[in-house]
Amino acid sequence: MKKKMKVVLAYSGGLDTSVILKWLQDKYNAEVICYTSDLGQEIDRKAIYKNAKRLGVKNIIIEDLKETFVKDYVFPMIRGNALYEGIYLLGTSIARPLIAKRQIEIAKKFGANAVSHGATGKGNDQVRFELGYYYFGPKMKVIAPWREWSLNSRNSLIQYAKKNGIIIPKDKKGAPPFSVDDNLLHTSTEGKILEDPKKEAPEYIFQRTISPEKAPNKPTYITLEYKNGDPVSLNNKRLSPAKLLGKLNIIAGKNGIGRADLVENRFIGIKSRGVYETPGGTVLLFANRAIQSVTLDKQTMHKNDELMPRYAELIYNGYWFSKERLKIQKIIDKKKNKIRGKVKVKLYKGNISIVSRSSNSSVYSIKKVSFEENKTFNKKNVENFIKKHCKLLKR
Repeated sequence: MKKKMKVVLAYSGGLDTSVILKWLQDKYNAEVICYTSDLGQEIDRKAIYKNAKRLGVKNIIIEDLKETFVKDYVFPMIRGNALYEGIYLLGTSIARPLIAKRQIEIAKKFGANAVSHGATGKGNDQVRFELGYYYFGPKMKVIAPWREWSLNSRNSLIQYAKKNGIIIPKDKKGAPPFSVDDNLLHTSTEGKILEDPKKEAPEYIFQRTISPEKAPNKPTYITLEYKNGDPVSLNNKRLSPAKLLGKLNIIAGKNGIGRADLVENRFIGIKSRGVYETPGGTVLLFANRAIQSVTLDKQTMHKNDELMPRYAELIYNGYWFSKERLKIQKIIDKKKNKIRGKVKVKLYKGNISIVSRSSNSSVYSIKKVSFEENKTFNKKNVENFIKKHCKLLKR
């Protein structure tokens, strides 16, 4: 007798993944295990359990991965100062590898022979999920419903849901909604009016940042302390990685920090417009460069800057577990033990200013840079330095 297929589905509890759940049962006669990674997004646990049980699912797993997400994924990426196409802080990109990894681990634990996701056939997430699946479970069957089924419109999805007794949220009954992804690092919004790059993003789409115009008229000052390359305390209070980012999100969001409007080049060759909110992550990016500026030597910093565009592209494209990304990470982290100290930051109406940086492992010398005469720097050597580089011009 043929073994019944068992599938681990990345499940949110919403309309799309509930339709996918039922479709997997119908199409493959599959036993579905519903898996939800809690990465700091808004989760309706009651809806997840209710909707999955309504469709006969016995194994429903909701896993809190916020600390792992920030410590092992977000912080390493921030150490590399990663920005895709100069703007995007990679909030969605960095989350998918962790979800894919855990799906495969759960599939192996429960003896499942397939995994599935709800990413559409035009987006980057299908690539990110599936590269993770194939890395950790090369023999695991991957089911991508949006590339297989005939449900090619919002209306057909709703009709399928009605036919199968799937709960349809009120906000899904009208025109297609915005496509929103969120986690502890960011919120992204796509679709509808945003598909026309000529039109300004409406204020109502923003969920975690106030508009800079409505931000407080007085600046907010914060202090971040760093050890071994990562922030460990905020305003002299030691916090876990996830709690630190969460606190920073609130403070920065209230000051209108972290909005980005980008027409980006997707990995699969389509241009798309996304509006991103990354309040805490934006502050961390600025503060990280500030602490590195007084703790890392010129050669190390410039090498990291040279590698950054490729590093960011690898993350964007879903290559978090690739040998190339891991190799670059080793280079980035080679001197992270030297990155320690404090950075004071001013937040004001959407702007970030570095007020001060200090470190007892500093490579910055006040004596050498001072305009006051001293014996720590021989200015006569500069003439030979210039002559040497004049010769290089002729090459």
